[in-house]
Amino acid sequence: MALHVGGPEEEGTAMSDINVTPLVDVMLVLLIIFIITIAVDKQGAIYWNTKLLSGQDELQALLRGIVRQEPQPEVHIRGDSNVRYQFVGQVLVATQRIGIRKVAFITEPDRPGLSK
Repeated sequence: MALHVGGPEEEGTAMSDINVTPLVDVMLVLLIIFIITIAVDKQGAIYWNTKLLSGQDELQALLRGIVRQEPQPEVHIRGDSNVRYQFVGQVLVATQRIGIRKVAFITEPDRPGLSK
């Protein structure tokens, strides 16, 4: 609780308002901590956040490690715009088989004027 510093007639009265800004800041930090991003480049290589994985076996081992966490992190899959769907599908199937409950795709809309 905070004290209001106003005029003499209001001196010593307590404010009943709660400042929620610090709570929102903490929640945003926690949200960022519990998100894992898996990127698939156009050759089918898989990245765990920014680390290049050796293949599906390493991906499955990492997924097994996070499936037991409480709360379970959300997995975001980002596929290169030129990747074959098969490679993204393999990552999606791996997350499903391991038991990851929250999977999302990261997409970026086409931007006019940018060359590919």
